[in-house]
Amino acid sequence: MPDEATTPHDLTQTLGSYLDRHLLIPLLDHLKSKNLYPAREIEQAKLELMFGTNMVDAAVDIYGELNSTKEVPDEYTKRREEVLRTMTQLHEEVQPILDLVQDPERVNELRQEKNFTPAYLQQLSITPSHIEVLHRYAKFIFDCGDYVTASNLLMHYRMLSTTSEKALSALWGKLACEILLMHWDQALEDLTALKEAIDSSPSLSPLMQLQQRSWLMHWSLFLLGNHPNGRNIVADLFFQERYLNTIQNNCPHLLRYLCVAVITNPRRRASLKDLVRIISMEKANFSDPITSFIEELCVTSNFDEAQGRLKECAAAIDQDFFLSNAETDFMTHARLYIFESYCRIHERIDLKMLAQKLNMEQIAAEKWIVKMVSDAQLNAKIDAQSGHVILGLEPPDVYLQVIEKTKGLSFRSYVLAQNIEKRSIQPTTSRTHGS
Repeated sequence: MPDEATTPHDLTQTLGSYLDRHLLIPLLDHLKSKNLYPAREIEQAKLELMFGTNMVDAAVDIYGELNSTKEVPDEYTKRREEVLRTMTQLHEEVQPILDLVQDPERVNELRQEKNFTPAYLQQLSITPSHIEVLHRYAKFIFDCGDYVTASNLLMHYRMLSTTSEKALSALWGKLACEILLMHWDQALEDLTALKEAIDSSPSLSPLMQLQQRSWLMHWSLFLLGNHPNGRNIVADLFFQERYLNTIQNNCPHLLRYLCVAVITNPRRRASLKDLVRIISMEKANFSDPITSFIEELCVTSNFDEAQGRLKECAAAIDQDFFLSNAETDFMTHARLYIFESYCRIHERIDLKMLAQKLNMEQIAAEKWIVKMVSDAQLNAKIDAQSGHVILGLEPPDVYLQVIEKTKGLSFRSYVLAQNIEKRSIQPTTSRTHGS
């Protein structure tokens, strides 16, 4: 991987330890497009990734470009022969069940009759060993880069698997396929199924659950900027108590993405207090321009520092694969937060000075401020003659105060409800045993 020392806000190497090597390739392509590192270093990193897969031909192409040669090294030739030999062998072993799962009408018929089971398939000369070979073959095909076929095979394997551990492995593989195919709705379904499996699995130790949740949150980042509801999906997941604990214990760098999901989503305004609390607690473990911006705005109320931080935020967001399409939204909402916060503690604000704080031209800033006063429902007016924003002293509507406080309870209410549900089960069980 390229050295991050020259780009201190690039998290690619940190994120890479939680991602499948196939998922890491788009991140490297993004780094190359941003010219953050020498192109040769990026291509060398891609070559190392691909050589660990079955995509030998792609690796050969990169090797040739890097070394300006058409000659193929012996190690690549041997690797290609090994891949072809293994594929032929696996294909022969998997053929009986492969013929079945590649016939969707027959599979649907068996499923409707509730006969798509290992026990019934033995009547069709498909044994449990064939089912396990299907899993190995699907993984092999995935490593070859055929994500469409791999997704289909893994889906059928999950239907037939009798081992929770292997079914979980297949679900991870299927999620990777859907992400790489950019099937975002299906990826969300698989992500949700994975979360349920991880949270409810009795076979996973606490340490394994921590690891699996860490991976799940990192993989969910692909939905952040691609699924229409991606920011809500990520915020909903990250704010759940078990996953917040995982962030704090194992991967505080994910706070960057939670910050962006909250700041760019007006419906998440009530979550800001919880976010600020976590940022303050984890400051020693992780800090970047985005978390620093929120701290300066919401904790120290240092508006000059917060405004100055926006340029750093824009740079960090632009170079981040998962956030690069969120830069405009983030800057818009960040300025709104600065404006609102500044207005809450001042009665009279000079428009020219405020434009400077927002890092905008004065005319553009005035139009923007007029819109923000309306959108934020501030008790304010623009005095064009004096060039000031004048803030009213009347208290906000009581109804609005109640609404805001009610919104602020949403996350705490969720956690409380979960705890009550867990506790309500145990006494009932005890009374049953005691009767």
